[in-house]
Amino acid sequence: MVKVIGVKFKTSGRVYYFDPLDLDIHAGDGVIVETARGLEFGEVAIAPKEVEEREIIAPLKPVTRIATDEDRRMRAQYAAKEDEAFQICAEKIAAHGLDMKLVDVEYTFNGSKVVFYFTADERVDFRELVKDLAYSLKTRIELRQIGVRDEAKMLGGIGPCGRLVCCKAFLDDFRPVSIKMAKEQNLSLSPTKISGLCGRLMCCLQYEQSAYEAIRSRMPKPGKEVNTIDGVGVVVENNAITERTKVRLTMDDGSIDVREYPYTHLSSPGEPLPAAALESRKTEADAEKDANAQFRKEAASNSRRGARPGTKTQNAQKQQDNPQNAQKQQDKSQNAQKQDKPNPQPKQSNAGQKQDNGNPPTAQQKPTEKTERAPDAGNPKPEQKKENNRRRRSKRRKPNNTAPAAEKNN
Repeated sequence: MVKVIGVKFKTSGRVYYFDPLDLDIHAGDGVIVETARGLEFGEVAIAPKEVEEREIIAPLKPVTRIATDEDRRMRAQYAAKEDEAFQICAEKIAAHGLDMKLVDVEYTFNGSKVVFYFTADERVDFRELVKDLAYSLKTRIELRQIGVRDEAKMLGGIGPCGRLVCCKAFLDDFRPVSIKMAKEQNLSLSPTKISGLCGRLMCCLQYEQSAYEAIRSRMPKPGKEVNTIDGVGVVVENNAITERTKVRLTMDDGSIDVREYPYTHLSSPGEPLPAAALESRKTEADAEKDANAQFRKEAASNSRRGARPGTKTQNAQKQQDNPQNAQKQQDKSQNAQKQDKPNPQPKQSNAGQKQDNGNPPTAQQKPTEKTERAPDAGNPKPEQKKENNRRRRSKRRKPNNTAPAAEKNN
C-alpha cells in the first residue's frame, strides 16, 4: 500500500496522485507540485489515503510544498493576464490568416510559459505565429491542438437535459461511446437527439449501458419460443426498462394474439413455469372472483333498498315488473306496418267545414283530431312522426286554398 493525495489543477480536470511526504495536508488545501510543464499550483481533491500500487503510475512525484499566500497572489496575478493574451493571440491568428479557432489560454503558476488551446480541422503551420506571440508576451509560448470534446469541457454549456454538461461538471475523463448503445437503449437515431454540444454522441449514453446489457442477457431473444401461462408462443420484442416481453400466441380458435409478460414468468418449452407465473395467475383469478362477488353484493343491496334513478338495476327491474312492456312491443310492430300503409284522412269533412264558415279550425277541433289519431299513432318512430307532420301541414294548407273559392261561389 502507498500513501497518496489527489490533486486537481482545474475545476473539472482529472485527479493526479502525488506523494504527500510528511506534510500535514488536508482536502481543499493548495499545493505546489512538479509536473511535466514545470511547477504547478493545484488543489487537494482527495485527502491522504493508502491505495494499492497497481492504481498509481510510477514514479510517484512528491509534493514540493504547501501553497502560501504569496503563491496564491502570484497565481491570481497571472490569471488576470489571460484575457489580454487571448485577445493578442486572436489578432495574430487573423493577421496570419490561419484556419484555427482559439479556445482558451492558460498561464503557468510562475508565468514561465503560456499555453494556447485551439481547434482546427487540419494541421496548421503556426511557426510564425509562435514567434510573434513570444515577441509580444516576452515569455515561452506553447500552442496545443485539442478536440471538440475537450473544447466543450473547457467552455462548458447547458446540455439537452437542462443542466451543466457532464464533462464540465464532474467527468474527469472521456469514455468511449458508440451508436450501438443508442440502438440497444431504443433511442432515436437522429443525430440531433443523441449528440451533445460538441457534436459527438452524448456521454450519458454510456451511463446506463451496463444495466441494459445485464437485463438483456437474462431476457429471451426475439424469435425464440417460450412457455407462458397461456401456452407456447414466440418472442416478438423485449423492453429492458419495464422488464417485460411481448409474445405472439396462437389461440385455440386459430387467431393470433400478442400479449406482454414479465420475463421472469417465462420458461423454455418443455420446462415448468416459474412459481411467480403460477402465483400471478392465482392472484388474477382471486381478484376476478372478488370483483364478481362485489358486483353481486351491490346488485342485491340495490334491489333491497331500491336503485337510484338512471341505474341499470332499476331499468332492468322496470322491464321485468312492468306488465305493459309486451303491449308496447306489440304497438311498435303495428306502427311499423302502418308506416308502409298510410291512413286515409277525412279531407272532405274539414274542407266542408271551412267552406261553410270560411274560418280556420278552432282550438276545440284540434283535441278531437288528436284523440282520433292517438290509437293509430301509438308510439310512432321518427320516420312516421315526420310523415304525420307532413300530412298535418298539407291538411292545414288545403282548406285555406279552398276557402276563397267557396266564398266566391256563395
